[in-house]
Amino acid sequence: MVEPSLGSGYPEYWEADVVLRDGATAHLRPIAPSDADAVQAFHAQQSQASIYLRFFSFKAKLSAKEIKRFTEVDHKDRVALVMTFAGEIIGISRYDRLENPDEAEVAFNISDRHQGRGIGSILLEHLAAAARENGIKRFTAEVLPENRKMLMVFADAGYEVQRHFDDGVVSVGFNISLTQKSRAVMESREHRAEAKSVQGLLAPQSIAVIGASRTWGKLGYQLLQNIVEGGYTGSVFAVNPEAIELAGMLSYGKVSEIPTAIDLAVIAVPYSEVPAVVQECAEAGVKGVLIATAGFADDGDVGLARQRAIVRHARANGMRVIGPASVGLINTDPAISLNASAAPALPVAGGLGLFSQSAAIGVALFAAASRRSLGISSFLSAGNRADVSGNDLMQFWEDDPDTNAVGMYLESIGNPRKFSRIARRISRTKPVIVARSLVTGAELPPGHVVRTTRAPQGAVDAMFRQSGVISVETVEELCDVSQVISTQPLPRGGSIAVISNSLALGKVVGDSARAHGLTVQRTVAELDLDTGMSLALPALRESLSEALEHDGVDAAVVTLLPSRGLTVEHIAEVLQECGAQAGKPVVAAFTGILDVSIHVEGLLRISKDFPALPCYSNPGAAVAALAAVVGYARWREQELSQEAVLATVPEGLQPAKAESLLERLLRGQNDATLMSLEGTAAQEFLDCYGIKVLESRTFETPLEAVAAADELGWPVVLKTTNPALKHRIDLGGVRLDIRDGASLRRNIVAMERALAAYGKSGMEVQSMAGLGQACVVRAIEDPLLGPVISFGMSGDAVKLLDDWAHRIPPLSDQDINELVRAPRASVKLFGYEGLPAVNVQALEDLVARVAVLKDNHPEVALLDFAAVLVSQNGVSVLSVDLKIANPEQRTDSARRAMRA
Repeated sequence: MVEPSLGSGYPEYWEADVVLRDGATAHLRPIAPSDADAVQAFHAQQSQASIYLRFFSFKAKLSAKEIKRFTEVDHKDRVALVMTFAGEIIGISRYDRLENPDEAEVAFNISDRHQGRGIGSILLEHLAAAARENGIKRFTAEVLPENRKMLMVFADAGYEVQRHFDDGVVSVGFNISLTQKSRAVMESREHRAEAKSVQGLLAPQSIAVIGASRTWGKLGYQLLQNIVEGGYTGSVFAVNPEAIELAGMLSYGKVSEIPTAIDLAVIAVPYSEVPAVVQECAEAGVKGVLIATAGFADDGDVGLARQRAIVRHARANGMRVIGPASVGLINTDPAISLNASAAPALPVAGGLGLFSQSAAIGVALFAAASRRSLGISSFLSAGNRADVSGNDLMQFWEDDPDTNAVGMYLESIGNPRKFSRIARRISRTKPVIVARSLVTGAELPPGHVVRTTRAPQGAVDAMFRQSGVISVETVEELCDVSQVISTQPLPRGGSIAVISNSLALGKVVGDSARAHGLTVQRTVAELDLDTGMSLALPALRESLSEALEHDGVDAAVVTLLPSRGLTVEHIAEVLQECGAQAGKPVVAAFTGILDVSIHVEGLLRISKDFPALPCYSNPGAAVAALAAVVGYARWREQELSQEAVLATVPEGLQPAKAESLLERLLRGQNDATLMSLEGTAAQEFLDCYGIKVLESRTFETPLEAVAAADELGWPVVLKTTNPALKHRIDLGGVRLDIRDGASLRRNIVAMERALAAYGKSGMEVQSMAGLGQACVVRAIEDPLLGPVISFGMSGDAVKLLDDWAHRIPPLSDQDINELVRAPRASVKLFGYEGLPAVNVQALEDLVARVAVLKDNHPEVALLDFAAVLVSQNGVSVLSVDLKIANPEQRTDSARRAMRA
């Protein structure tokens, strides 16, 4: 099929690559007039029954008039989307706006050969998103009763569907506004499809190594050898046009010559040959490719364009792409036993799933995990991350019975909102540990493409905390935490016992624990372990068992200096047994060992009857790792103890009315130019979310000022309109508690004199609010993170000390509770230096309203309440800076789509 000729007004951003139910990929886009022949061919391949269900009669061929109507649309009142696979149309959806401009009639046609792949539900999601964008609120359809598949698509979409049977036809109608249920349905289907897609890569039944070599040291040689010697249980084939035999097997000239269908092609050919090889794989029906070849990031814009073209072509033909510049993938499941990587051998099988991006980091992460004997379920290096990402792997690991913890090193995040959503869901059952470097997109590793961010510093950290992610800085720290999380039970709390054979060492470890937020419940630091094995080991067992039996102790840190006659193995066996019997985590730090042949950094598996023991050479690393796990356990307990998906929605919200206002205000504005909403327009919008801003009036003369104050009601506040001074009492920009006209005139003269050095500016009067603590509540729309909510205490705390807290909507009740308590200066809200505590509940209600508003409306580029007074009686919002714009498409929109 030829590329579509794009007509005027073609909404190119509606195009998307999507993952089907079976894990394959397809391309979805608006229809174009150049699709006429393809639509006719699609119709000709349909069965008589399918044609009858779509058109209520049989027609062997579409007329020229019908083809013209179907393919020539205006993308507003008439919209049609097509899904293509391997160059052919496999599904069509369309709507036509009805006489009522809020309604549209929809129709769908799915290829007979591709039924059961979830095409209809994906087309419906994208069609509904396009319709909402064009102001349509409701879909209707007429369906024959025997068309059960189409009726099920509507019923399973999560919308409230109404049916009416009349004259042999089922009339279906439903509102297409997004609901919690419809979002959940979409996310569930996306999760299953993406998990299936990754499963096909990690558990292929057949592999072709393209570029396989018989030359030792070549990448193709290494990959083929590692797959074969790793004991891969599937079929493996070597592809090299210049060799007849490789690794004891027949070599093929092209992947298309292999007599068996190939699930995964591992590509290790020179950089310039990769596009042609991917093309061959697509033509041969390969399901996925792993590109080990590097060079794309080194070739500047040309390499990036080539990389994008490869991914675009692969997805259009149903293939996922790992890489380029991937170190490979590993699956230790004995039923698969796959080592398609540069690692010389399969690692120890275990419950830790590992993901990395750049090749160098992938090597470092895998090496660190191997050194520590961490048991791995699967490992994947995404390389340049052109297609398969960490989000995809998390979708798979969430349901993988062999994975009980996730470790990731991220250098960038392409879709943080989706990452946050998946991570929060998976963290409720499996811990997610993330080491990160340049995840904000301000600087990116070569070959990585994500949007840059304007979010405040700390917003990404806040997103991780919200999602339950255990955030660390380095590969070594990731492995430190993984040792505990993959072998020990979760601690019930943060009270620990410190066991040592040195008073000084025990004190140092206790101080470190307290610095990490742990409580030292017991310290046993007088153990004498130089009495020989027969006395020392029972003494150690008794001390540790007694400490762990105490109800106030949740975990133990055992930190020991070398002792005569005791080996690390003897001690580890005692610690393993005591921890297992108590059902509490135990970590060990063996410090001061000078013998380099004794390795104490990693997991020791002395007794097969008990879980492995996490061991460290540095007590500080042991304490930090345990503290990170305690933090995760606390988050999970809070998360599971409440319905924490969304906060309790405040009363009186009118999001539909707010959306209509924004549509009216932004009508005709096609660029991202910011529009300020002030006065009545701003208050009308905020009223939709129950937020009131104290009224203010600007004036030109003292007479106008007095008249305005009479209307507002005395007492009033006098303010300059200079943005830098209007909240600065200390600089003379604000005068409070003015009670009559004469006093107001005097204050106007005094303010003009005091602010003369700053240049001429206007003034305004405002109703006087009660006394209270001054706060700032701010919300922005960030290109990378989407909506970001920020909170701080007004003044120097935020302006000089950057004492902000940030969260990413949607927010749970717990998120809001933590947000208003996170800034260091927030202690002023709870009674400070003899002042009474304020009404924090009213403040939390305001934050909840702002969070829902910002999550609902990406058009709101900035919402800044720079002066919020919180008193014992409630909250007063003194000013608002509100800017709106035609938004960029959010990175996590209401359309199931792969990263562009």
